[in-house]
Formats: sequence, structure tokens, C-alpha cells
Amino acid sequence: MTSVRNRLRSISLAALMLSAPLASIPLVSIPLASFPLAAAAAGQPGEAAASSTGSYLAGRYAQHQDDWTAAARYTAEALAADPDDPALLRRSFLLRLGEGQIDTALGYAGRLLGDQGEPQMALTLLAADALAKDKLDEADGYAAKMPSDGLGRFVTPLTRAWLAAARGKTDDALAALEPLASVQGFGALHALHAGLILDLAGRSDEAAARYAKVTDTDAPLRVVQIVGNFMDRTGRKEEARQLYRTFQAGNPDGLLVEPALDAMAQLPADARPVPDARSGLAEALFDLGSALHHENADEPALLFARVALHLRNDLPLAHLLIADIMASRDHHDEALAEYRGLEKDPLLGWTARMREADSLARMDRTDDAVAVLKSLSADRPERTDAAIRLGDVYRYAKRYDEAIGAYTTALQRIGAPEERHWPLLYARAMSYEKTGQWEKAEADLQAALVLKPDEASLLNFLGYSWIDRGQHLDKAKAMVERAAELRPRDGYIVDSLGWALYMLGDYDGAVTRLERAVELKPADPTINDHLGDAYWRAGRRNEARFQWTRALRSADEDTDKAAIQAKLDKGLPELKAAAKQ
Repeated sequence: MTSVRNRLRSISLAALMLSAPLASIPLVSIPLASFPLAAAAAGQPGEAAASSTGSYLAGRYAQHQDDWTAAARYTAEALAADPDDPALLRRSFLLRLGEGQIDTALGYAGRLLGDQGEPQMALTLLAADALAKDKLDEADGYAAKMPSDGLGRFVTPLTRAWLAAARGKTDDALAALEPLASVQGFGALHALHAGLILDLAGRSDEAAARYAKVTDTDAPLRVVQIVGNFMDRTGRKEEARQLYRTFQAGNPDGLLVEPALDAMAQLPADARPVPDARSGLAEALFDLGSALHHENADEPALLFARVALHLRNDLPLAHLLIADIMASRDHHDEALAEYRGLEKDPLLGWTARMREADSLARMDRTDDAVAVLKSLSADRPERTDAAIRLGDVYRYAKRYDEAIGAYTTALQRIGAPEERHWPLLYARAMSYEKTGQWEKAEADLQAALVLKPDEASLLNFLGYSWIDRGQHLDKAKAMVERAAELRPRDGYIVDSLGWALYMLGDYDGAVTRLERAVELKPADPTINDHLGDAYWRAGRRNEARFQWTRALRSADEDTDKAAIQAKLDKGLPELKAAAKQ
């Protein structure tokens, strides 16, 4: 029997159970072809030129490998040999800023200003630094040079608006911000910062009208923090509490709101999340970084987050953003440092510890991740997210019995599961199947299908498992047919349908489906093995052996290599002989 375990891809329950599109934003990029061999052209010694070129190429390779620290070092060496090369200078600036080496990045930024177009990110850092040092004239000078295209469509209005706000020129600030309102997808960001500027100026009624525009739909956490604080400060405490409760209801498995309520009660009456223009620009740059991160543009997102923290290092969400970017790039030591710095934050501490556990697990520090998640689960026995993630970590580590225990704990805490809990039953079913407890796996899959009847993953898992066991074949075929309708480009599901036809004796139909499955998943050993079987039964012996050979070459640790080799040696048994076995 072909084990169903070969077909089940690992899933993260947190990703499945947790639930403002933005306009596309161009990425920061540096063309490889822009590097000139100036040292060699100037007649310098060949060894020096070779060293410079080697450093440049090493820097390019290091950046390609996502090692920004090494890339910055090698690029700096190349720049030292050719200090006037603008491409090297720009690369060095971006790498140092990405590392958080602000002083060094500032030195490079000043050297980047010239006659051939002003670099947006360098001007952003220089303007922010001047504002931080209360050099408003200097900051205005940098802002005046900012472009209006590319990232400038977003950065320039926000920067100029907050510089005007720093001078107390509220109407000028609102006018400077206005171009952002016409950028598709950025209306909420315009309304938020207009509200912040009006709030700082004491124009509370106008601020309230702007804030209302960003809380009339599903507002993100930071907006909820800002607007809830405004409501509290302006005597609308119950409205603030209702805003937090609404957020919690929309994110039942997400961030905790109770600590925010406690922190709100303890703050001085005039405390603000964004107390001045410097903090306002930091907020704006964080907002842009967060938007870019959601669009998977992590390099510019990281740069904006670094500048935001230069303005205001006590911006927890910016630290969380940097940690998440580092984790997504597998720089887990750096991510852990940021996450651990947030452990005691009243609102983000829980999330930071959960993500700390994720990084530990991805570093194969399973026991450390387990310790964090067990502690979290014990700290808040009414919550399920830590227990679910604990089950995921155990499952990824192939500790299936412990995974079952963690998932069972989560289900017990839930009580009567709702539709959104189907992935939890699915994950426990996978763990039961891995430990040979098929009856329990089957029960969980059937319970999950009651919650989510048209979920392709569930239909495929249960239908394929029945097919593989020779059980309920007609019903199983109908299930995988429905799964294939829902996900026609999923190779695993198409394979399930082909295998159903094979088990029902429709070998020509099985070949058609399984050939399509191999097109979709050409390297999967189980799918190639199935197609080999179908070819054999359809009388296509040479093609069968070819597919079994492919299956054997791509076999993984869960593949029964001996069974495939036996088919290569002897073929499949005759059907009458097979029936007797």
C-alpha cells in the first residue's frame, strides 16, 4: 500500500487559522552592470584592480546569499579602491542602512547627493536625521529635493507634512499631505496622518472625523492603538473600549487586547502614541515599511523601519517588523534579539514570544521552542494559539504522539469547534495517521468535513486514504473528483483522482489523470510510481519502467524503495494473482 504520508504537505495551523491591499511599489535595486573597473582604467596596479573587483564580486555574492553584513564589508573594500563610483556608494549606503549602521549610512548618504538625480532613501534618512536634531531648515532643504515619482509618491508628502507640523503649520502640513489622498490604496494612510496632525494641533473634532475613516473597516492593530488612545484622551472611554473589543472579536486567535486596556488605564491622561512631529514621521515611515512588507518587498521595508527607529527607537511595532523581516530571511539570531527585546511589551509580548518560538523551531532548536510554547500555554490556559503552535512544532519534528497531545489540549480548550477550527482537526488527523491510528484520523477528518464540507484538502486526504485502503471507493472517488474541481492545478489532488480510477479498474482514465499530475508535480516519487502502475496495467510496459525509475531516483525517506525496485525487476503481478494475495 502506498502510504498517505507521502502526500501530505506540512501546514502551519497558525497560518490557516489567523485571518488593505496596497498599490504596487517599486523595489530598491542596483544594476550589476553599473560597476565600472575604474581602478584598472586609471592605470593603477593590476593587483589592486583585481582586489577591488574581487571585493565587489564577493559583495555581490554575499548580498545574493542575503548576508548583508559580509556584503557591506566587501562593498566597502571595493569602494575604498574606487571612492567616486556612484553605484558602489549607493550599494554601500543601502547595505549599511539595512544593517542599522546609521552613522556610517549618514556619511554615505551625504556623498550621494549630486547632479544626477537625488536618491530617495538617502534624502529620507538625511531629512529624518535633521528633524531628530531639530535642524528644520536643513530638513526642509532635503525634503525639497525629494522626487515625486517611485517611492517619492508616498515618502515625499508624508515627510513634508510632518516637517510642516514640526513648525506648527497645521494647514500647510495638511496641504503637503494631500497628494497622498489621490494614490490608489493609500486613502487610509492619508486619513490616519491627517488625523494625527490635527490631533497634535488640538483640533480634536477634525481629527475625530479623519480617524473615523480608518476605523470604519477592519483596522490594523496600530490604528486601533492610536484611535483608541485618542478616544480615551477626549473623554470617549467607552468608545475606546468598544474599538478594542471589536478588534479582539475580529482577531480571536491573534493579539491580546486585555493588556492594551490595562495599559490604557495606567497612562497619564495626556499620553499619546505619537506625541510630536518627530514621532509622527517615524510613524509614517513605519507605516510605509509595514505596507511594503505586506507586499513582500522586504528590502525597502527594512530600510524604512531602520529610519523610523533612528527617529524613535521606542517604536515596538517597528522592532517587530524588523524581527519578522529577519526571520523571513532566515537571519534568526537577529530576529531573536528583536523578539526578546519585546517580551515585556504589554501588547506585543505575547506575539513576540510566539514568533520567538517559530524562529527557534526553524533553527532546529525544537526543545527550546517547545519550552517557550509550553510556558505560554501555561500562562494563558484559556488561549489555544500556543497549544496549536506547540502541536505544529512537534509534528514538524516528527514527534507525532506529542503533537496529538498538544492538538487535543487545544481542542479541549475550544469546546465546540467552529468552522475556522477545521485545520486543527486536519493536523491532528495527520498526526494520528502517522502513528497508525487510522480510525481516529478518519473520525477527525469526518468531523472537519462537517465544519468545512467543501475544503479540498480534507476531501483529498479522506478520499485518497479510503482509495488507498480499498474502502468506500465510489464515495471516495466522488470526494477526490470534487477536490479536483476545487483545485484543478494541485498535483496531489489530481493524482488522488487518477489513483481512484486505477483502483476502480479504469486504467486508461487513470493514465490520463496521472500524466496530468506528473506535469504538475514532476519530481514527486509517489505520483511517478502511480503513473508507472497505471502504464503497466494499460499495457505500456516500457513507459511503466521509465516512471518507476524516475520515482526511485526522486525517492525520499518515506518512499518504499524496495517495493519500487521489485516492480522494476518483476513488474506488477497478474490481476488474478494480485486478487489472491
